[in-house]
Amino acid sequence: MNVNLYGTQGKWVMVDLGLTFADPTYPGIDLILPDLDFIERNREDLLGIVLTHGHEDHIGAIPYLAADLGVPLYATPFTAGLIRGKLEEEGITDQVELIEIERDSSFQLGPFGFTYVPLAHSIPEGNALLIETPYGRIFHTGDWKLDDEPVVGNASTAAELEAIGDMGILALVGDSTNVFNEKASGSEAAVREGLDGVIKDVKGRVLVTTFASNAARLQTLGEVATDCGRQLCVAGRSLDRIIRVAKSAGYLLDFPPVVDFETAMKLPRNEVMIIATGGQGEARAALSRIAFDSHQIKLSEGDTVVFSSKQIPGNEVAIGRIQNMLATKGVIMVTDRQAHVHVSGHPGRPELELMYKWIRPEIILPVHGEMRHMAEQERFARSLGVPKGIVQGNGDLIRLAPGEPRKIGNERAGRLILDGDVILPADGSTMNERRRISNYGIISVTVALDNNNRQRGEAAIMLQGIPVEEDRDDFIDEARDAAADAVKGNRKDEAGLREAIRLAVRRAATNWTGKKPIVDVSIIRL
Repeated sequence: MNVNLYGTQGKWVMVDLGLTFADPTYPGIDLILPDLDFIERNREDLLGIVLTHGHEDHIGAIPYLAADLGVPLYATPFTAGLIRGKLEEEGITDQVELIEIERDSSFQLGPFGFTYVPLAHSIPEGNALLIETPYGRIFHTGDWKLDDEPVVGNASTAAELEAIGDMGILALVGDSTNVFNEKASGSEAAVREGLDGVIKDVKGRVLVTTFASNAARLQTLGEVATDCGRQLCVAGRSLDRIIRVAKSAGYLLDFPPVVDFETAMKLPRNEVMIIATGGQGEARAALSRIAFDSHQIKLSEGDTVVFSSKQIPGNEVAIGRIQNMLATKGVIMVTDRQAHVHVSGHPGRPELELMYKWIRPEIILPVHGEMRHMAEQERFARSLGVPKGIVQGNGDLIRLAPGEPRKIGNERAGRLILDGDVILPADGSTMNERRRISNYGIISVTVALDNNNRQRGEAAIMLQGIPVEEDRDDFIDEARDAAADAVKGNRKDEAGLREAIRLAVRRAATNWTGKKPIVDVSIIRL
């Protein structure tokens, strides 16, 4: 969920505006957005939003937050194509100005100069930013890796990056994701060989799942299908969108023609290869639906599923659920632990070392990782001769120049949730109430009273999530009795009477279950 702010001479620019995906601690929520409280309070000084590349953790929050900021977006053609689709989907194209910047180009925003510096990544047009300011140059890497044989697009050479270093770089703000990896990330070209080796002798259908945004992998998979004499089928709307945008930006132009689901199912099993979304266990993605027989594509014993992606921490249970269902069908599975079917889009230690050597920054400022990754990158860079370093937490305000780099403040950097069509605080009352309902269940009590607070008829009791199961009727009877006893106290104050009923019914529930559910009481006057 990347959002970076750079400030100088009273003006600010934002680099990236991403989101992240919710975990089970946010029941009913799919998307988490950044809380932009600081820059929203200072929006008159915000000049624009510059996007490094098109992954969701860098552009995903744009449809929900950019219009309120009221500044232009700047992106290279492929990234702009993805953003344009998001704005159209939300119906806000006329509310957000999107400025397309040619690859390798420069532009000015107030006191900031920006130059896009192409670097390899797992999506077309991964870019670093060379940011010129009156106090020094910043090299903001974005997400990157080194790849001598990039499958899609071109990356800057060592000589070009050394030339940037020759200009003098105040700070390198850099990707920390794979800082603990002792080996380099590897080339995409080698993945083709690995996939060919896995797929060429398979007798049944082959399904390969990967990140939809990894256009380089899609190019590789198109070549693998041709190598293995298989026709290609694509399953997943996000894959369709990426392929369409990539072709419009000049990529994937030799991607093989694809067949529809019906044709794929009629082809001999050894003559079709399916590319599908859902390798991270997403319940509504194509792979999950295929595994649970709710998709037109069917897999059975002897077919093979290749997971051409890395398992993201936190997704183990969801992925395991799908793999178990595939195993039940007799489907063979291959992951990156068994064969060379994936390479990372982030730099390992050898690549980081080369980047420090080429750029030669005065300061290392790690980003894009957990605290342990960022702290390790700072140590690693310092051990290789970078003179200064500072580890920044979310919300930290760092002065890079003039003077020594140091923390000078901290601003709110919380989380928002997208709940349906409504954006709310992640730690607000709605989410807290939902967690309580999820953990404890809810009892609704409705009592009819006359004007003298005498009960008329039995209380109506409704249960949701209360663990009484076969004792449900007996418990409801006891809860009704508890409510009636509370009413007999003959309290004249309605608020006090409602509270007495709530406590009495909750006490009954605690005696039965050991839990303290939410009890909602309504009083009807007759």
